[in-house]
Amino acid sequence: MILTADSIVARNTTRRKTANGWHTTFIGKNRNTLKEGEAAPPADGLYPMAFLVEKEAAAVVHPHFHQADQYQVVVQGSGRLGIHDIASVAVHYTDAYSAYGPIVAADEGVSWFTLRNAWDPGARYMPEHRRQLREARAKYQHREATCGPLPPLTEQELVALTAPTSGAVIAETADGLGTWRYTVPANGSVTGPDPSTGGGQFWLVSSGSASVAGGALLPVQSCIFVAPEDAAAILLAGLGGADLICMQFPRRARDH
Repeated sequence: MILTADSIVARNTTRRKTANGWHTTFIGKNRNTLKEGEAAPPADGLYPMAFLVEKEAAAVVHPHFHQADQYQVVVQGSGRLGIHDIASVAVHYTDAYSAYGPIVAADEGVSWFTLRNAWDPGARYMPEHRRQLREARAKYQHREATCGPLPPLTEQELVALTAPTSGAVIAETADGLGTWRYTVPANGSVTGPDPSTGGGQFWLVSSGSASVAGGALLPVQSCIFVAPEDAAAILLAGLGGADLICMQFPRRARDH
């Protein structure tokens, strides 16, 4: 099950103003798109979710946690996430039931992708949900992993590429959590990590353009999801090359 979401199509069809900023759905449903009375997907199954959040200057998201594992990828603007400075492209991972924050937007605002491999009904804010967080400690560890900012390669830097490069930016752990950056010259290709080692992968086109083998060319800020049972993804760069981030979730016992 390889899913793709074209950033231009997503922005033109699903970008919506909410009480907390702008929200654009890329893959799956979420609490902003679930219709009244519609049953939520099962929380114990594989369910990829990807959406873009855009916050205005000085916006604050208070400390909270989620019931699902989560990546957040800053793609525009800057600010702070807890003790970490964030700017494009910063990657922040949290295990389920790991509290983090606050997120504070700087003067130019901040935008980030939220990426999950399981359904989540929304943030649970602290300190109101502290008891629930403590109870979850019997099953879930607190874990955060970060990298960046990794400024996207410019058009000139992409043109100068002569061979693909790859490298871990969050080292892979025993349970499969890991993040890698790939740079690919024009018309070149790369093969990603074996998805069976983790709980699913999201790819983000950081700059340039790329396609999954046999698929349409995807522009900047497009997303790809690769399920654990899929073969390793082969990404093909467009005429201008590609700068790609691959984010893999840890393995969890869940029904598929």
